[in-house]
Amino acid sequence: MPAVKLDSDLLQYIVDRQVQPGDRLPTLTELSAELNVSVSKVREELEVARTLGLVQVKPRTGSLVQAYDFTPAATLSVLYAIGQDPAHFHHFADLRKHLELSYWTEAVACLTPDDVLALRQILDRAAEKLTHVPIEVPVEEHCQLHLLFFRHLANPFVQGLLAAYWTAYKTFGIALHAPLSYHREVWAYHERMVDCVARGDYEGGRRLLQEHMALLRYASQAGDESSEREAEQAASPTGYTFSIFE
Repeated sequence: MPAVKLDSDLLQYIVDRQVQPGDRLPTLTELSAELNVSVSKVREELEVARTLGLVQVKPRTGSLVQAYDFTPAATLSVLYAIGQDPAHFHHFADLRKHLELSYWTEAVACLTPDDVLALRQILDRAAEKLTHVPIEVPVEEHCQLHLLFFRHLANPFVQGLLAAYWTAYKTFGIALHAPLSYHREVWAYHERMVDCVARGDYEGGRRLLQEHMALLRYASQAGDESSEREAEQAASPTGYTFSIFE
């Protein structure tokens, strides 16, 4: 195994000693003595590790090393980037498209009959929202459906990036003023994608996914909508209007 040099005494300790997920770390005082650093420095590094999802800190239990999950680190970084510059949402959305298209066949081939049933249940919940009075946009269902397609993909980095995308989508990327016809078209694509997966037509599902992702359009169409867009931008805390619905 190649040597790893980390800019964190605590993380270096975990790597060097091959501390396994679920194992408890020594106390702050014990780590301070063993690493020859101050308790305050160990505490700071422990908090960073906790924020990144690498360690779980429990009262009366201590600090437990967690199984690696890229999602917390990816999500924190992405939300920070978009907070700095909203245009980064579009950059990240483009990356997410390429990831889903690249890994689609590998991922959906691992889905089980129970997974397909869960996908159909999500479709039903979305349909119910879109026929509800008043209409509800099935945002959570949209996230759940796409993440479920990739749930068995054995790549923690792709999983982390996709999960981070949908968190960013819910935080920054939802334009709730698209016409109802648009939402129905999106979910018609979803239903056809699930049908393809159910019968093992993974390439057909991928083609539908690609078409579905091309449905990038803003609710406003033309004419006097420029003033409407300016009003929405002024109402937005970032002053930036997004058009991501895929």
